[in-house]
Amino acid sequence: MSEEQTLTDLLRRLCDLSVEHAYDPFREFEWPDSLPDQGFWMSAELLSCHGTRHMDALTEQQLWKLSRCELVNFFSFNVHGIRDLMLRVLSCIHNPGFEVPSEYFHHFLDEENKHMWFFAEFCNRYGGKIYLNKSMQFDSFEQEDIQTFLAFAKILISEEISDYYNVYMMQDSTLPPVVQKLNYVHHQDEKRHIAMGRRVVRMLHDDIVGKYPEEVNRRIDSYLRRYMDFFVQSLYNPSAYRDAGLPDPYEWRNNLISDPAREGFHGRVLRKPMRFFRSQDLLQSTA
Repeated sequence: MSEEQTLTDLLRRLCDLSVEHAYDPFREFEWPDSLPDQGFWMSAELLSCHGTRHMDALTEQQLWKLSRCELVNFFSFNVHGIRDLMLRVLSCIHNPGFEVPSEYFHHFLDEENKHMWFFAEFCNRYGGKIYLNKSMQFDSFEQEDIQTFLAFAKILISEEISDYYNVYMMQDSTLPPVVQKLNYVHHQDEKRHIAMGRRVVRMLHDDIVGKYPEEVNRRIDSYLRRYMDFFVQSLYNPSAYRDAGLPDPYEWRNNLISDPAREGFHGRVLRKPMRFFRSQDLLQSTA
């Protein structure tokens, strides 16, 4: 069976699953008037201070408040990321080279629009805000095929990292039920998006393999690694620390990001995307 036929069959199954599991986000969730101040909104193990001496310095009430702010930050980052990825997919849908995945792109866009709405709804209802998304300047590539490959690679990386958090929180019965359900619903859709994303990234990479000199390949490798680091570091938001009442929020951020105790967590969060990109020779396995 050809690679194109394999992709076609996968996308056909994913389209069928999207239809089978379609839902109305405006009816799917029960939104309590408020969520409890006591207790965690984000799993303690996912907090940006977890495992560090800084966590030991906080009271239980401070940790609860930090979990509220960090969950709103996590959902806010998803809101901005979803908006950006939708714009990129819209720029490709039904264009030459995307004949095969374009039908599934319609389901993808529909589901991502739902995700953007319910994450934003949570942030506004219970956090009173959507945190701003701090952008980072990356190397620019003039080649359109590289730009497209990197755009879909970033989408896949974002989905893989977010899904790590989703799976953890949807199973944490100590969290408010609406938090568990948001993470569960997002995970159910993202399973299909990740399956699609991996195949599309492979397809786009096949188009640039051997086309450019090694120096360009090294820049692509560096770009992907920097984006993974940027995504993880965006989870350390000084605005969230300030809203949680922590002193010197920028110092908190710098101390936590550089804390050796966080390296293991970063490795777990990045394990799946790193393993995929290395297995497909999209990253140098020894770097």
